Amino acid sequence: MLRRVFVARDPEWIRLRFASRAVVGIGLAVLLCWATGHSLTAVVAGGLAALLALFTVTDATVRGQAVTTALLPAAGLPVLTLAALLHDVPVGRDLAFLAVVGAGVYARRWGPRGHSLGVFGFMAYFSAQFLHAVPGRLPDLYGSVLLSLVASSAVRFGVWCYERRLAVPVAVVLPAGTTGLGRVTTRQAVQATLAAGFALAAGQVLSDQRWYWAVGATWWVFVATTSRGETVVRSFRRVLGTVLGIGIGFAVAVPLHASPPAAAVVVTLSVFGIFYTAAVSYTWMMIAVTALASMLYGLLGVLDPALLVLRVGETAVGALGAVLAVLFVLPVTTHAVTDAWVARALRCVHACTAEAAARLAGAPDADPAPLVGELEAILGRVRLSLAPLVHPLSPLSARKGRAREVLALLDGCAREVRGLASVAADPEASHDARLAAACWRVEAAVEALTGPPAAEGRHRHAEPAAPGTPGTEPVFAHLHALEQTLLELAVPLRRADRIPMSA
Repeated sequence: MLRRVFVARDPEWIRLRFASRAVVGIGLAVLLCWATGHSLTAVVAGGLAALLALFTVTDATVRGQAVTTALLPAAGLPVLTLAALLHDVPVGRDLAFLAVVGAGVYARRWGPRGHSLGVFGFMAYFSAQFLHAVPGRLPDLYGSVLLSLVASSAVRFGVWCYERRLAVPVAVVLPAGTTGLGRVTTRQAVQATLAAGFALAAGQVLSDQRWYWAVGATWWVFVATTSRGETVVRSFRRVLGTVLGIGIGFAVAVPLHASPPAAAVVVTLSVFGIFYTAAVSYTWMMIAVTALASMLYGLLGVLDPALLVLRVGETAVGALGAVLAVLFVLPVTTHAVTDAWVARALRCVHACTAEAAARLAGAPDADPAPLVGELEAILGRVRLSLAPLVHPLSPLSARKGRAREVLALLDGCAREVRGLASVAADPEASHDARLAAACWRVEAAVEALTGPPAAEGRHRHAEPAAPGTPGTEPVFAHLHALEQTLLELAVPLRRADRIPMSA
């Protein structure tokens, strides 16, 4: 598990830059809030707002990211106000929380921006419970949240501005339906609301003070999953990450939280860990989140071993609520979601190839690099969808083998596409008349995989393109290898169509 985090590919050092910029942006936000006289509670709220702004805003362009960030206060401050006003009205507070959960998940239907605003709104309500916000504290909280968003935005869009080129919409709409309960986001909103209701009730049985942890666990299990298989695996990883993080809490947060310099180091490392590991390991991200939460409770003066143990129980309750909801309430199958993401990955492979060919043909505006980044992100979603099948505890050995074969071949496609883009970026590379034909064959292979079985059968009888002379014709070597890989993909994908990979 540790090897996966530190050996995973990091194209253009995106994860390292993402995490480093987050530390700078959040650190600046916290320092400004502290320097301007805000209370410790408000400083924590400001730091969380900066973290969310840097973490959840994933629009495809810098301009889109700026617009979404500017809209965050419109989603968060009214919810924060509502939570503070209902602080002493338990029934109203609980019902409002469930409404915020449902609305936040449903907002995913509007793509990355809806997802970001939904997350920020939910976390505004959650933070109000975490910080015991009451109406008298609202001006202080408003000021710190707004100041933190300005500070983190100054880093993101000014001091350290770059385009991530990795944003992919969080949810995918399945062909099964586009309205009502046929829409995935509608189903998930219902599932999340019912799961949160279970978590809220069970969490209050465990603790009438920290019950919101259970609701938070349910939310974060749902927030980046689509199918029931993804949700089950994510629930397991959340509990595992929390347990391991609690171990770090006992070893680090409990003895060091009274020392401000040591606490600052732990918080900084935790923030870096959250951002650096998020794309490759949910378990490690949860370890970092739990370590951060433990230290924040220490800074607020309420940390003790019993509190850390309680967090494990509340997390388990929240994860259980999510699992029960996705299994028995309007389930979305893993196979349907995986099929949609694989098809999208294959279309992106074709788009990358066409863009590289255009670049080699002399088109000045052609640039395959952004599409390569998009392909990396889509493959991340494919891995997430197939995680239930490739998990070590999965008993479905045949389906596990097919899933691993699909992942390996898609990774092979990505490797050849990266090589093709690298060659296309070389100013010395020249166009060859055979290039159009080779790209056409790749397009035909993709159409065969994403179209009806008859098309796939026709293409498989065709002879693959000649690979060219290695070293002297690297473009054709990459195209030949890419076509061969696409042809090999037909076997596990068509077999999966006949026998679903997962129920």
